[in-house]
Amino acid sequence: MSLRIWETDPESAPKPRQRFSDDLVGRFRSGYQVNKRPMSLEKWRVTTGDPDVADAVHSMFGGDAPQEWEATGEDGLEVFTEAKRVKVIIDSPKALRSEMVLWGRAGAIRRCDGVEQHGEDAEGRACECPATYADRKAAATKGTGCQPNVTLFFTLADDPALGKFKFTSGSWSLVRDLGPVEDALAAIDGPAIAWLGLEVVEFETREGAKRKFTKPVIEVIGRVSSANNGEAPPF
Repeated sequence: MSLRIWETDPESAPKPRQRFSDDLVGRFRSGYQVNKRPMSLEKWRVTTGDPDVADAVHSMFGGDAPQEWEATGEDGLEVFTEAKRVKVIIDSPKALRSEMVLWGRAGAIRRCDGVEQHGEDAEGRACECPATYADRKAAATKGTGCQPNVTLFFTLADDPALGKFKFTSGSWSLVRDLGPVEDALAAIDGPAIAWLGLEVVEFETREGAKRKFTKPVIEVIGRVSSANNGEAPPF
């Protein structure tokens, strides 16, 4: 499935891609919760259910020692790392998936690519979200429109044998950057080496107040050389 929200608002640009699934050893997260309130991070937090994976992540990226947290899934260990960005291997363009989703308490109410809805009862129906990028964001904020759901599957370039990790984001900033990323992955059409990072963006409101937020960034570096046997090239 690919996002098509830019077809109704071409001046705002990007275009997404497809689906991928595999066994996972952990998740990279750009935030956590304090008293059930979401808090963003400037360095990666990794969760896993495997103590060996947690120890390996801690060894590679530093930070706090692995600790337990109140997970809703099987990834009951977390590592708050010191890494703002990590070098990853993306197997193919299909490892990057994007869609728009309207979430409800029981899960997804509807899914779309920005132009058409998807799902058993709604396949091919026109998207109910506003046409422009700005209006889409406003509707999502109100809870009446879909929001981005971007998922990336990857292995760590420092230790590909450790297993496959997953990163999921609802960042509108990431959506704006997806086009060039997808184009680069499509051009390589095979294992690609990339940076997965967290970038702090500072801005000033109309009232003059200073604010900042953290946005995830995917930067494709190039093809994984077969000479390196699937490992990251030495640069």
